[in-house]
Amino acid sequence: MPRVGLTRELVVTEAARLSDEHGFEALSLAAVAKRFGVAVPSLYKHIDGLPGLRREVAILGANEIGERVQRATVGRSGADALRAFADAYRHYAHAHPGRYAALQRLPGLATPDVPLSPDPVAVLAAVLRGFGIGEDRAVHAIRAMRSSLHGFVDLETQGGFGLPVNVDESFGLLVEGFVRAYREWPGTDVPGPDGTGRDERQHRDEKGGV
Repeated sequence: MPRVGLTRELVVTEAARLSDEHGFEALSLAAVAKRFGVAVPSLYKHIDGLPGLRREVAILGANEIGERVQRATVGRSGADALRAFADAYRHYAHAHPGRYAALQRLPGLATPDVPLSPDPVAVLAAVLRGFGIGEDRAVHAIRAMRSSLHGFVDLETQGGFGLPVNVDESFGLLVEGFVRAYREWPGTDVPGPDGTGRDERQHRDEKGGV
């Protein structure tokens, strides 16, 4: 029988704490078992070995960051929502470095039948709709933002910024750059005062229309 009080949720939560404290790569069944004072085989009653445990920590991290960015963007739109999303994303990466590292592995760890609630990518897609970026262009816009945010926080957490220049200001400028880029993203079609879309207005102007 499983140890009294030990559940899958408790095991995954403790594994996530260990990942934050010592790094996702250092996560092991032995370390988790030691925290609970049980033998390693006891954990197999709750998780599918180390690969299963890593997958669960990744899913936990994805759900948590999804909840953070969703909560940060509620009631906001456009540039304000994008800034809130970026700040919440960065804050989570700093607060939970092990879980953040785990969720970067999620595409290769999770299975299609494991829904994320809320899905952080879906939250970003909703933010981008406020810039008039259509579905056919959203994937490219999402990839650009995710890769830039991840690259920044990864360099930051690894001590990659050595110059004595304010890092918060650098991050703010990065986000503002995306605000400007998304306003002019290829394929956007936000209606203007005359009811026409941006691309339609640009085409008309290029043809000398009024």
